[in-house]
Amino acid sequence: MEQFLWLIPMGFVLGAFGTLIGAGGGFVLVPALLLLYPDARPETITCISLAVVFFNALSGSLSYARMARIDYKSGLLMALATIPGAILGVITTDHIPRQLFNSVFGLFMILTSVFLLFSQAKEKHISESVHSSNFKRTIIEKNGIVHNYSYNLKLGIWMSMFIGYLSSLLGIGGGVIHVPALIRILKFPVLVATATSQFILTVMAFTGTVVHIVTGSFAHGINRTFFLAIGVVIGAQVGARLSSHVNSKWIMRGLAVSMAFVGIRILIMAF
Repeated sequence: MEQFLWLIPMGFVLGAFGTLIGAGGGFVLVPALLLLYPDARPETITCISLAVVFFNALSGSLSYARMARIDYKSGLLMALATIPGAILGVITTDHIPRQLFNSVFGLFMILTSVFLLFSQAKEKHISESVHSSNFKRTIIEKNGIVHNYSYNLKLGIWMSMFIGYLSSLLGIGGGVIHVPALIRILKFPVLVATATSQFILTVMAFTGTVVHIVTGSFAHGINRTFFLAIGVVIGAQVGARLSSHVNSKWIMRGLAVSMAFVGIRILIMAF
């Protein structure tokens, strides 16, 4: 058990950063696990990541709930939409060879890094707005800040179904896609998008983890998950507190560049 103790501080960093940007940390954890355990099967990597994302998202959601930032109605509808995709994604992963998984994930990392850089460049044009034909929402934070916005609910549901599949397939949790999509496509306020994404991730990651338990994949990752979970639960509390004080723009830009390099490294492993 002592050989896994180093996973606690690793989990802390993942938890703090993942909650800070509402992404769950799986998009950082999976490539780390791929590099650390080159002989592990894809389902082992993804089951560890999804379980850790669940604990991270649950801890972060509790903190955001105390701040009254979560759009529960929207979050529940989108979370339910992720469930079918999450189940199908786990089943698909069980039939993917490690080399193919590395290729798909490496390409995903590179494309996501480009998407994140593009989203950051466009973020300054985003503003809260309400349209009469959309699903209207009003969120009042505990500190009194009011967010009025509206969005296309049907688009949000279909988008969540796809993200649920892709997230469970790759074990990334999906927040790294969901948060920019909520902000850029559905026009959610940034703080509400981050908090609501954590709530959605809790349901989606739990679903994927349960399917992995049922299929028997989780038996190979219990020890690593346990120590990582200790770190992420603590880190998530720190990340939620920092969310009101830290401008994550430069962090995300640095992360996007790092993701591109890691994606290239994983692609090289596949060949």
